[in-house]
Amino acid sequence: MDWFPLFTNYPVLFYQGAAFPFALLFRYLCNKDSFSTRARYLFLLAGGGVLATAALGPYALLVFTPAVCAMVLLSSLGPQEVHHWTFFFQMSWQTLCHLGLHYTEYYLQKPPSVRLCITLSSLMLLTQRVTSLSMDISDGKVEAASACASNSSSCSEYVCKSLPYLSYLLFFPALLGGPLCSFRRFQAGVQGCSPHHRHHFWVLGWKALQILGLECLREALSLLVSAGPGLEECQHMECVYTMWTTAGLFKLTYYAHWLLDDTLLHAAGFGAEFGEEKSIPDADIWTLETTHRIALFTRKWNQSTAQWLRRLIFQRSKGCPLLHTFAFSAWWHGLHPGQVFGFLCWAVMVEADYVIHTFATGFVRCWPLKLLYRALTWIHTQLIIAYIMLAVEGRRLSSLWLLCNSYNSVFPVVYCILLFFLAKRKLKVN
Repeated sequence: MDWFPLFTNYPVLFYQGAAFPFALLFRYLCNKDSFSTRARYLFLLAGGGVLATAALGPYALLVFTPAVCAMVLLSSLGPQEVHHWTFFFQMSWQTLCHLGLHYTEYYLQKPPSVRLCITLSSLMLLTQRVTSLSMDISDGKVEAASACASNSSSCSEYVCKSLPYLSYLLFFPALLGGPLCSFRRFQAGVQGCSPHHRHHFWVLGWKALQILGLECLREALSLLVSAGPGLEECQHMECVYTMWTTAGLFKLTYYAHWLLDDTLLHAAGFGAEFGEEKSIPDADIWTLETTHRIALFTRKWNQSTAQWLRRLIFQRSKGCPLLHTFAFSAWWHGLHPGQVFGFLCWAVMVEADYVIHTFATGFVRCWPLKLLYRALTWIHTQLIIAYIMLAVEGRRLSSLWLLCNSYNSVFPVVYCILLFFLAKRKLKVN
């Protein structure tokens, strides 16, 4: 199967690692009085341009173009209309780029280049920053870029006032990965870089050890997965083991990647707390691996993106917010068949999780039953998440067909049946 994360992971890790010394250099220079705020913005912007050119090659234009266009929209539109137009333009551009990937994979039947895959990932992150900034402007949390432009008396003054916004869209620590950093936290990080502390290096060292440990586990599990049968060869309950180990490989890959991204932001000085804004790590590994609630797993998986989706779609949706949020997530990820199925299945599983656990709390009272209930629901939760993960990462119809025709489909079907009967029972009671 063509597994997307494993296909693009190592090149991204290489470029993120190459950017690490420059993140430390930026933090060091911030302690120099001669390194002005404007110079800091320019350093981050130039670093983003160099990193994009090195990592994406000619595809870097697919990231630079929407960033500049978003800057034009931010500078020309008022707070009431800026979010609508920037959202429409950014998602339209991203969708066109994803359609290019569809054309290459499904029509030309060619494997996409690694640079194109990394570009689409960077473009998705750019969409997060653009929409986050436009929502902040619309909500009055950030001064509108159009106000800065209208107050500028010359072209050079306009460029200087627009520099923080453009630098935020393309700053190199968050260009290829990392938890979503809001514009206010970005500004606070640039203007208030603190001196080096021994604690800072201890944090970076601890994160590096965690990444190393996760990579060792990933290598061991990859040997186990490669030695076992795939979904094409597995039979009956053997497919459950194949699904669980493969999903474990995906999760370890994501955890290591997210930790490296968070470490890079921390090294550049954007990982500490600044006033009300604080860094939200994407991976709460302990909670993700121990929870027996699909809803809690959903909130903690890729945490900054989950909060962004909640703010962008869930809180603004007038009807069926859960379905709208997961449908948009499938669109944002590229609308591959496996992604559409996986995210819609995820939405149903979250709804079932709420209904089942609400019903169970009224019946499971003694501690032996609670312990048994928690153990069974933990196993079921992990297997359902593994099922969804393989659907999303498989992407193609052929991979989805293999998954749906295996014994693994029993686990989401059980939750669907319980959701149907418990929702029907609730309607009768009401």
